[in-house]
Amino acid sequence: MARLLVVEDEARLRTYLHRTLEADGHLVDGAGSGPEAVRRLWDAEYDLVVLDLMLPGFDGFEVMRRAFERRPDQRVLVLSAVMDVATRVRCLRLGAVDFLGKPFATVELVERVRTRLRTPAAGAAQRWLHVGSAALDLDRQALSLGGREVPLSHREFMLLGHLMRRAGEVCSRRELLAGVWGHTDDLGSNVVDATVRRIRGKVPRPVIETVRNVGYAFSAG
Repeated sequence: MARLLVVEDEARLRTYLHRTLEADGHLVDGAGSGPEAVRRLWDAEYDLVVLDLMLPGFDGFEVMRRAFERRPDQRVLVLSAVMDVATRVRCLRLGAVDFLGKPFATVELVERVRTRLRTPAAGAAQRWLHVGSAALDLDRQALSLGGREVPLSHREFMLLGHLMRRAGEVCSRRELLAGVWGHTDDLGSNVVDATVRRIRGKVPRPVIETVRNVGYAFSAG
């Protein structure tokens, strides 16, 4: 049974998250502000923090900084309506293990929490994301594969990072649109397919598998 901290200033959403995660078998505490979250993090140890960014007192970035000062391997899943690329990259660079945008599907949140609890804590300010022989440099936004460094654009970096964090799972185009571009509806856009093609054109061997009629999966061994 994992112990979780939900940091969310909107009381109704905090209560909903508390009940949802508790129903999934976790012990859940809540905090409604940055200072309250830090007090709880200093008073107890949590297996995972579900963290909003826009908080009274001080924001979620400051909560992460202070949490990692005390416990460098603290797992943090950011749950925020602020979904621009710079914000997501900043969270990952600080050490967050995942980022889920609002609005969100409850079933996806529950599954991501389960997945992150199974993932070994890697420490704050982690620079590299390793999957098999592939390594994603979170500072330089480049992929290292087969002894070659491949520079990536912001969107390529975010899409590849999303797939690598879900290695072994199939990610739908709709999920990738939401996670990388911040779109909650598939408007017939081909930006996911186009970005995948650009990545494939840069790497020395295939790293993204097409799952017909479903989406994509990270496939580098």
